[in-house]
Amino acid sequence: MTRVGLGRDVHRLVPGRKFLAGGVEIPFGKGELGHSDGDVLAHAVTDALLGAAALGDIGELYPDSDPAWKDADSLALLRNAWELVRSGGWRLVNLDCVVMCDKPKILPHRENIRHSLAQALEVSPEQIFVKGKTNEGLAPTGTGEAVEALAICLIEWDNE
Repeated sequence: MTRVGLGRDVHRLVPGRKFLAGGVEIPFGKGELGHSDGDVLAHAVTDALLGAAALGDIGELYPDSDPAWKDADSLALLRNAWELVRSGGWRLVNLDCVVMCDKPKILPHRENIRHSLAQALEVSPEQIFVKGKTNEGLAPTGTGEAVEALAICLIEWDNE
């Protein structure tokens, strides 16, 4: 049995915060505004995995109304969610991601992001791909006001 999961997240960019993508800090004058550390890609991946396994979503498991998650490490949340998925008998086949922002550029950091996500999920980096896309100066992701991430995963029942 196989299942597909789709995750999406968007965060406003503000001065004084770190810009994080998949656990990798990217030098930039702004970062994601969020209740946790705001890692938009880690959030999208978490939702994709949880959705594929029908285990809810990031807002249910780690609500921004709960002070326990204030400034939380998004990769730790991802690892926790992945453990729930794995304990249900699932394994990751592959993960494909898109980070949408005109700046900062994602491509120079892609391999570090792939390795960071692979380490968090305890899989091979070859199972993960990350693309950076611009929005051609349009909408908040194109004007430096926001960053958006999409993630899609394929999981399969691990009957070993």
